[in-house]
Amino acid sequence: MREDITVTFTLNGAQVSIETSPGRRVLDLLREDLGLPAAKEGCGSGECGACAILVDGVARLSCLMLAAQLEGREVVTAEGLGTCENPHPIQAAFAASGAVQCGYCTPGMTVAASELLARNPSPDRCEVREAVSGNLCRCTGYVKIVDAVMDAAEAMRGGDS
Repeated sequence: MREDITVTFTLNGAQVSIETSPGRRVLDLLREDLGLPAAKEGCGSGECGACAILVDGVARLSCLMLAAQLEGREVVTAEGLGTCENPHPIQAAFAASGAVQCGYCTPGMTVAASELLARNPSPDRCEVREAVSGNLCRCTGYVKIVDAVMDAAEAMRGGDS
């Protein structure tokens, strides 16, 4: 039997220190212990992207990460991108473009798009498709998702084209 460890990291801008099993999946830690439901259990094997989070600014699959891997890291979930009252431009563009249907994939898509726009503020449509290619959506067919990311990129650049 393994003893619990204390993991300290930054979560959505706040310092978190939590006791957990070192082998606990980050997805379970976020959803069950920290009450953040945006990252979803999709396939549980790193194929669908529904559990994507940002770790030190890079999109990672929380279903494949262990709690001990969070030590000292900066983690951002879809909840940390924006709020209902003040959504991130990507979240606002997804809503405005109708890029959500059932919404199951949306948090992972917005996290992947956030990583893309942080490193490339002016992507073309191929780059957007590549950035979200690890995220499966069974509802929209991706056209509206790509449109939303392009709209968000433009909004984040200040509306230029």
